[in-house]
This record gives sequence, C-alpha cells and structure tokens, in this order.
Amino acid sequence: MSEELKNEVEVQEVPAVETVNPEQFLADFDWHKYEEGIEVVDEAKLKEFDAALEGTVGFVNELDVIEGTVTRITDRDAIIDINSKSEGVISLNEFRYNPGLVVGDVVEVLVDRREDVSGQLVLSHKKARVIKAWDRVINAQETGEVVNGFVKCRTRGGMIVDVFGIEAFLPGSQIDVKPIRDYDQYVDKTMEFKVVKINHEFKNVVVSHKALIEADIEIQKKEIIGKLEKGQVLEGIVKNITSYGVFIDLGGVDGLVHITDLSWSRINHPSEVVELDQKLNVVILDFDDQKTRIQLGLKQLNAHPWEALDAELKVGDKVKGKVVVLADYGAFIEVEQGVEGLIHVSEMSWSTHLRSAQDFVKVGDEIEAIVLTLDREDRKMSLGIKQLHPDPWTDITKKYPVGSKHKGTVRNYTNFGVFVELEEGIDGLVYISDLSWTKKIKHPSDFVSVGDILDVQVLELDVENRKLNLGHKQTQDNPWDGHEVTYTIDSVHAGTIKEKTDKGAIVEFADGVEAFVPGRHLEKEDGSKLGKGDASDFKVLEFNKEYRRIVASHTAIFRAEEARNIKAVAKKSESAEKSTFGDIAGLADLKKKMEGKE
Repeated sequence: MSEELKNEVEVQEVPAVETVNPEQFLADFDWHKYEEGIEVVDEAKLKEFDAALEGTVGFVNELDVIEGTVTRITDRDAIIDINSKSEGVISLNEFRYNPGLVVGDVVEVLVDRREDVSGQLVLSHKKARVIKAWDRVINAQETGEVVNGFVKCRTRGGMIVDVFGIEAFLPGSQIDVKPIRDYDQYVDKTMEFKVVKINHEFKNVVVSHKALIEADIEIQKKEIIGKLEKGQVLEGIVKNITSYGVFIDLGGVDGLVHITDLSWSRINHPSEVVELDQKLNVVILDFDDQKTRIQLGLKQLNAHPWEALDAELKVGDKVKGKVVVLADYGAFIEVEQGVEGLIHVSEMSWSTHLRSAQDFVKVGDEIEAIVLTLDREDRKMSLGIKQLHPDPWTDITKKYPVGSKHKGTVRNYTNFGVFVELEEGIDGLVYISDLSWTKKIKHPSDFVSVGDILDVQVLELDVENRKLNLGHKQTQDNPWDGHEVTYTIDSVHAGTIKEKTDKGAIVEFADGVEAFVPGRHLEKEDGSKLGKGDASDFKVLEFNKEYRRIVASHTAIFRAEEARNIKAVAKKSESAEKSTFGDIAGLADLKKKMEGKE
C-alpha cells in the first residue's frame, strides 16, 4: 500500500465493526456452572475425565474450529456430527445467511464445550465463521490478496462492506480514482477490494477499491507514457471541467486541453464544448521530459477555419457577423465559424471623441462591417462600421463655416473645456474661457452638465486634423462693452465683499460684475478692514476689457479725501503767507515815502 493511501486511510473516521471475539467471550463467561438452581460440576473430576479421553478417537479440544456434517434439521436447530462421542446442536439463527442449508452439508463449527451439565456437546457455527473470517482478513492484508465484498449500505463518509461475514469500512475516497457523486449506485453490489488497514484493538477493518484501480492504472500508465508522441491521436474521457480547460483521462494518464485548444471559435467556458464522462479523440500537442504534464488539443483535429475562408474576400468588401467578445478597445466579430475580425472602437464612429465599444454594440448582435485589413498568413482581419456611413467631415466647411451658430449636445468635459457634439462624428471643443463673459468658472461642470443642449459658435476649423473650436459666450452680446462705459477709472460704485483670499477680496457690484480689491485697499478710515459680506463704496483703479478685469479700492476713497483736505490746507496757508509778506512790503514802501516827504 502506498504512503499516500496509508496517510489517507489514517485520517478516515472508521465505524466500529460489531464482531464477536470468541476467546474473550469464552474467557469471560463461566461455562462450568449449571443453570440457576443446579449444582456446580466437580472440576477435578472433569479434568481427570478429560485427561483420560485425550488421544482417543473422537476427542476434540475446546475452542477448536473444525468441520462438521449436518445430520438432521428441526424447526429450530441443526444437529451437527463432528465425529466425536456425541452430536452438537446449533440454532438455525446462526445459519440465517444460508437459508438453503440441508442435511449432508459440511459446515465449520467451534467447540464451545465438549459437554455441558447434561453431557451434550456445545458447538457454535457463528463463532467459527468469525474466527475464520478474521484469519482470512488478516491473511489478505499481509499477502495483498484481492477479496470480494458485498456493499451493504451507505454510512457517514463511505460505505459498509461485508467481507467474509465481517463488516468493513470503505471510505468514500477509496471507492474510485475519480470523485464519486452518487454513492447509492454501489449499494447491494459485490465488488473486489484490498484490505488496507486492520485495527486489532477496536476490531475495525478498512478496505479499498481504489487501490485495485490504481494498480491497474499504473500498469496502463507506463504503457501509454512509453508510447507518447507529439501529434498522436488518442481516445480519452472527460474527467474534470474547469474554467481554464478540460482534464482528459487517457487510460491512467491525465492530459489537459486548454480552453483555447478546445474550439477555433471563441468560447466563454469549456462546458459549451464538452461534458463530463464524454468520450472524444484528442491530439497530443506537447509534454514535459517526464511525460507527466501532457498538453492536448481538440480543435487541432479539424482544419483551421481560415483555410476555408472565401478566397475572393478582399479589403473593402462588406461582411456580416455576430459580436462574440466585447472589450473597452473594441469588439470581435465572428464572420464565419472560427474566423474573427476586430472592430476597434475608433472604427465604430467618425467622432474623434472615443468612447467604449459597449456604447455601440453588445454580445450577440448581428452586424454588418467593412473589411479594412486582411492578413491570411497571420490570420488577422480588421473591420469597421463607421465606413458604412458617409464621412461627415467631407463637407464640413459648408455645414459649419467659421462664425456660424449651432446647437450641440454636451458629451463630456475636462478641466480645460467642454466637448460638444453637433452631429454624429462632429465634435467640437469649447474652452472654459469661452463659456461665459462674466462668470469666473473653475470647472466646466459648474456651468453645464453632460446631456445639456448648448448654443455655440464656430470659432476655428481645422479640416486636416479634424478639430473644431467652438464658443458659447460668443452667441451672446459682450456685456463688457457696456461695462467699459460704466466702470471708468476713478468712478465710485457700491458693492459687497463676496469672497476673501490671501491677497485680497472679490467685490460684487449691483449688476453682477465682480472686481478684485487688493488687501491693502480693504482698510477703512478707522484703521479696521472690510470683511466678507460687508457693503461699502469702491473706487475703480483699473479696467481691462480684454481680460475682463477690474481692480477697485475702498481705501482710495477716503485717502483721496484726505489728500484733498491736505491740499486745501496747504493752499490756504500759502495764501496767508502771501498776504503777510505783502503787508510788510507795503509798510516798507509807506515808510520810504514818509521819509522822503520829510
């Protein structure tokens, strides 16, 4: 028995076998007593009598297993002659396994007692069978003899088998080399087994049918492995099916047919092609040096479908096929059994804004396509479905000239702009700066949503590179034309602090126009600073129509007032000085005149 089998058997939970140990039974029971109320026989006289009989004709030893002949059968008992001084009586219950017992049959019996209190020979057929059965079971394990057993019933983890009248345990893993799904199919059948384990302490016997199969398989395996050659075709049985392939039993040797070697057509699971226990022919593709890993093929038994492809098929022809595989980058179309072509997602629409292939087709769709490339040597074909429709860029300059206005659907947006579809295959980009004249937009999603209808104007058209630059704000009047008149330099307007930043604040005026106020220009006359939500007057310091920029200041309002006040004071002081100097000069002149008169 192999180490693997020994280990497997060790861990089996073996049910206890209900057997009779005749020696223990006889040792424990006091056979030298009468029935209740009867005196005990004198042991010394019995021993003396036995010694006298020993060696004489018909003498038998107790516990001997010998053969006896059925001389008579009553309703309850069988009378057995063992050629001794008297005949023995055995209950018919001990012959239940043999309902056809007749006078003259030879049976095995155990001498329980040479005589009981009434001088009757006491025999047991059941005990004899048990002892003989254990001898045969032990001998079968030692010699490796193959024994027959009757499968009586199922039990937890296996089956109960009758071997020589002893109940033995057959583990589920020892029934066959392949997994068993239905144990009931073996009940009430006679099978061959090997005795693989005996527990003498608990009187348990474990048998295996798998061991016999493995022995036969090992012989077949050596024969098959010795004859393996690449390209050889063998018959096998599907033993197991997995997601990646099929294991084939070649008669003791297992080989693997990978899922890609099952069919020339694409399949999602091997069960689409084969089923368990199916017989089929396979070809040997490869094997390792020890020939323990064998790679098999099924599709290789048939000619490659490309060889049967229409010789007249060429680039530009229209073909029909079914979508068999979908990926983000495209779809595989089976145009004939085992012949596939790839439609890349870029060949599904004239739009330069690529999407997923799932947006155009789904598995199982029957579609038409145009052959774009055809390589019979490498067995590759590329297809296209957008070629079934005219290229919308052919007359783009007529349909969408620069300056023309249109409506489009928002298909997608990025950090820098919005992609707007004017029609299938015609997409244009609206940069974030061309969305609004007035709003400061951080991300396009703050202004529009996917699926929105947007008015646009064609700003630029690049036919060669298939690029269209669109604008949304250009479809509306530029409010900054009016703002230029309203927000002149040094003009003062009421506004509210909308937001504060590290560098300053954003102030919003009554008509929604926003201006930037540097931090130092937020200071109020009392030295404090304006905060978010404060309303006050602001003076325009800078206006830039091109960049839609206004710079304003609150501080400049009272600073200018202070400057004016200082200037007025300075002017008054200067005037006062001139008056004083004039008076002094006048007095001097007057003095001179007075002195001259004198």
